[in-house]
Amino acid sequence: MNIHPSVHNLLRAVMMTMLLFSLTEETTGAVADAANRADVPPQYTWNLADIYPSWEAWEADLRIMQERMNQYVALKGTLFQGSEQVLKAYRLGDEIGMLAEKVMHYPALSFDLNQKDNAINARLQQAEIVVAQFRTESSWFLPELLAIPEETMRAWLQQNEDLALYRFAILDLYRQQEHVLDARGEHLLSLYSRFRGAPGDAYDALTTADIQFPTVTLPSGPEVRLTPARYQAILNTHRDQADRRFAFEKYYEVYQDNLNTYAALYNAILLRDWATARARKYESTLDAALFGNAIPPSVVENLISAIREGTGPLRRYFELRRRALGLEAIDLYDGRVPLVDYTPTYDFDVAARHVTESVAPLGPEYQEAVRQGFRQRWIDVYETEGKRSGGYSAGVYGVHPFVLMNYNETVDELFTLAHEMGHSLHTELANRTQPFVYAGYTIFVAEVASTLSEALLLDHLLETIEDPRERIVLLQHSIDGAVVTFYTQVLFADYELQAHRLVEQGQPVTAETLNDIYYQTLKDYYGDSAALDSLYRITWARIPHFYRSPYYVYQYATSFAASAQLAQEILGREGAARQEAVNRYLNLLKSGGNDYPVEQLKRAGVDLTQPEAVRAVVSLVDGWVTRLEEELEKVKQK
Repeated sequence: MNIHPSVHNLLRAVMMTMLLFSLTEETTGAVADAANRADVPPQYTWNLADIYPSWEAWEADLRIMQERMNQYVALKGTLFQGSEQVLKAYRLGDEIGMLAEKVMHYPALSFDLNQKDNAINARLQQAEIVVAQFRTESSWFLPELLAIPEETMRAWLQQNEDLALYRFAILDLYRQQEHVLDARGEHLLSLYSRFRGAPGDAYDALTTADIQFPTVTLPSGPEVRLTPARYQAILNTHRDQADRRFAFEKYYEVYQDNLNTYAALYNAILLRDWATARARKYESTLDAALFGNAIPPSVVENLISAIREGTGPLRRYFELRRRALGLEAIDLYDGRVPLVDYTPTYDFDVAARHVTESVAPLGPEYQEAVRQGFRQRWIDVYETEGKRSGGYSAGVYGVHPFVLMNYNETVDELFTLAHEMGHSLHTELANRTQPFVYAGYTIFVAEVASTLSEALLLDHLLETIEDPRERIVLLQHSIDGAVVTFYTQVLFADYELQAHRLVEQGQPVTAETLNDIYYQTLKDYYGDSAALDSLYRITWARIPHFYRSPYYVYQYATSFAASAQLAQEILGREGAARQEAVNRYLNLLKSGGNDYPVEQLKRAGVDLTQPEAVRAVVSLVDGWVTRLEEELEKVKQK
């Protein structure tokens, strides 16, 4: 639920709005031979002095932020006095928000470079406590603002040119007024703000800190401890299906042993979401999740319906994989092993060149911004001892984005680099163009830039690479990306919508109930194309997004659909027609959060309230599968 938009941006910082959208964040892990950070050349590391030159400077801003917070709290009871008081609150909220972006990210980014450093962790927690307390102390703002009649506020916006900057933000609050409680109610809910994350924290503790992954001997001989990273490595690299099957069974036995605990935690998430929806007078948890950004529920419902009707390419792909791998039957644990025994590698400097060249269709200004990112140390490139795994892009207003990588020269990391630079350019263009109150864009549009960046990279590589085996690797990567980012995320959204409706209808939620829903949904999507081992019934238990961010994952698919349509227009046109498509796209990035995301995408040329955009992606993936089939046949004939 939005409160003061600038304070909302502050709270985004508190929750670490690092655009943790890269799927690698969920699947990678520590590697034993990580480099010593002191040995990494500076050009491949962050320069966090761009935020603060020292911890003393950070502490000074933390004190200033606390002073501004106290000033903000002191405004309680004054908003009715007139437009100048409202303007004062908004400007002060912006100042607090901009400070918070820096104050929160400096220790958070520092800690991610060495998560063994307890002193930095303590500083991060210190800042989190300050902001969490402010959230409680500022909970008066929304009910007090909305106590001012809307007609009065509209008159103030008309009369006060400076306040008019906040017109969209303010009138959006009035739109949401029916779901805002009185001051006592908002204060009461704010007291539960940190508790809301408790089930997710318990999931993280169970899955990360307390879980004991087994050490097993694979059928092919080697002994391995099945950490998440090594489990994924087996699925991605071991060509013997017996190894993949054995690893799958042993890995998920760990979740099977704790299944009732996972079910209890997920039930707590469902009950929390339904209680919050009812407290705020929403008809459903889906309505509650979508209303803040004015997204019609039909977007999610049409998405699920269109994908259920469009599973043909997914099933074709798995059948093609079965034939190419020479398997009698294929299962989901066979879904990532390479189709050809060829592993291209990409030095980071080569990868940076590919990414920079691939964005040429977006124009010289955009391409130069990408070059600046590589030159000006936006990216912390290599895995080092104690560094957080995965990848993300973290925007800091008034500074620049920061990209975390654990680059290992694989094709996956090459595309992850393009993905995160897409996020970063979205952030950079929005921050350059928008005032702070509108710089933060919604999750709904966030994946457009990242996935379009991947599409441009694929097009560039297919045009420049001559080795057919490498083209197969690239096509497989893109189809696998569509499976993960598009089909699988819709499947997840489908499942969690069904699960939430259980509690809305007063139905019991048990491990067996969740197993049945998840397994049937898998069958609906994959049909007879995959064998679907019965152990897949429980695999919902390990999906982090279900516990951390319900009703989030569908946005991967909507963004994928939007970026696919935009990429087709940009790459499929020439001259003035291409420039017109590029301009629409760049205006989308520059618009930040200055309008509702569905409307922003409509201006960019994509209407996600209709199923056509989703069907276009289904057609695109079908074309990729056809081309992959052709390339495999060429290699076979050689």
